[in-house]
Amino acid sequence: MTAPTILLVEDDPPLRTLTARALQENGYTVRPAASAPEMWRAFEAGPVDLVLLDIMLPGTSGIDLCRAIRRDSDVPIIFVSAKGSETDRVVGLELGADDYLAKPFGTRELVARVRAVLRRQSGNGTGDTAKRDRGELHFDGWTIHLPRRELHSPTGAIVELTGAEFDLLVALCDNAQRVIARERLIELSRTRLGDSSDRSVDVLVSRLRRKLSGAGKAAPIITVRGIGYMLNVPVERR
Repeated sequence: MTAPTILLVEDDPPLRTLTARALQENGYTVRPAASAPEMWRAFEAGPVDLVLLDIMLPGTSGIDLCRAIRRDSDVPIIFVSAKGSETDRVVGLELGADDYLAKPFGTRELVARVRAVLRRQSGNGTGDTAKRDRGELHFDGWTIHLPRRELHSPTGAIVELTGAEFDLLVALCDNAQRVIARERLIELSRTRLGDSSDRSVDVLVSRLRRKLSGAGKAAPIITVRGIGYMLNVPVERR
C-alpha cells in the first residue's frame, strides 16, 4: 500500500523540517513547499492526498491558496496558524478547509488530525458511502450531482458551494425530514474544526440557507431549537 502523500506548505524552515520529519516517521510521504509557487509545482509533481497549509505565507496567503485549490480540487486541507480563535476556525471552515490546527502544536496532535481527516476522506470512496456518492439527489426543485459535487438550482444554474457546505447539505439530504443534532451533523459530514461547541455548523447552515433561498421562497432547512437542524422536504435519489 502506497503511503499517503502530504503537501506541507510552511515558510518557517525549522518548523517545516520538524513537521516533515514527524510525518515521515509516522509513515507519510511529505512534499514540502515554502511559498505559493513552490506549492503549485509540488501539485504538478504528482497526486496529493492532503494539504497542510500555513495561513501566514509570504506573498499569496494560505487563505487565497485555499480558495484557489477549492476551485479545482476537493483534496483535504488542514489549515495551520498561530491564530486559534473560534472566529479564525470559522473562517477556515467557510473557505472549505477540513480541519484547523493552531500553533504551537505537538507531534501527536498533528498526526492524529492528519489521520482523522484522511480516514474520513477514504471513507468517501468505499462501501456504502461509495454508493451514496453516485447519482443525484433531488429536493424542492434542487438537484445535487454527487459525482461532480455540484448543486443545481431549480432553474438549472450551478450554485457554488465550498467543500464543507456540500458535505453538510448531503448529510441533511441523507437524513431528510429527521432532526439532526449539531454534534451529529459534524460526524455525518467529513468536516470538523475544533470541537462541537464552536459555531461551525451554525455558520454553514446560515450560508446554505442564503444559497438555497430565492424567488421569495425560503430555504427548506429549519432550526429545531435546542437540538439541531432538519431538511423539511422529501429527497429523491436517482
